[in-house]
Amino acid sequence: MARRISMATRSELVAAIVERYRLGSRSDKCRILDEFVAVTGYHRKHAIRVLAGREKRPSGNKSNSLRYGSNVREALIVLWETSERLCSKRLKPLIPVLLPALERHGRLELDDALRSKLMTVSPATMDRLLTEVRMVARGGQRRRAGMSSAVRRSVPVRTFGDWNDPPPGFVEVDFVAHSGTSSSGSFVQTMVLTDIATGWTECIPVRTRDSGNVIVAIKQARSLFPFPLLGVDFDNDSAFMNAFVVSWCRSEELEVTRSRAYRKNDQAHVE
Repeated sequence: MARRISMATRSELVAAIVERYRLGSRSDKCRILDEFVAVTGYHRKHAIRVLAGREKRPSGNKSNSLRYGSNVREALIVLWETSERLCSKRLKPLIPVLLPALERHGRLELDDALRSKLMTVSPATMDRLLTEVRMVARGGQRRRAGMSSAVRRSVPVRTFGDWNDPPPGFVEVDFVAHSGTSSSGSFVQTMVLTDIATGWTECIPVRTRDSGNVIVAIKQARSLFPFPLLGVDFDNDSAFMNAFVVSWCRSEELEVTRSRAYRKNDQAHVE
């Protein structure tokens, strides 16, 4: 199997051989095509279209790609921030609710055309329009691909909409850092555990965020809750997402789940 190459490299390869392919004899074209398919991994029919200059173009008007301009993007940013940065699929059904409130309070001034576009924009288009502002919100860094550790992959994701009225005993867990304006050095942190059903909250001071202290803090909190602890919902912090903590929780018959990366709304109760 040929090693995958980037799209930029494929474009350079096409530019380098396309004239030679078009001007070559039948046998030359066959040889060039064989090599091109082997290197790029293209289907042979598609490779012929590319080298012959007959590659299919996206259908539809170019004006369709310009349908949502900067005015739609700016309004979407306001909606996104107002919704506490919800993902596009969850923001979409909230737009009919948020728009009237934002207009009523003077946060948005919309004409009929802009309002119609905001009501019909798809989640995929919202993702495209919000790409830059989301990157800025993450400190200029693209999202890490995958949250790749085996421990994270073994822990199921639970969003804020997946609780389905649980009984008391299922808690969201997060850290609060008491570091002032600087996060360097060592400082006390508080591990906060909030029960979904009742809102009962316990706060346990932790000297350092290592897995041993996390387990000690969960044990202490477990003795303070007035009902048995049934499950813990963590974020993707490595202090929680490690084999030691996850294995201990499971050995104690605690259901372990986690939120999605960069989605604080998934832990709305403890946040």
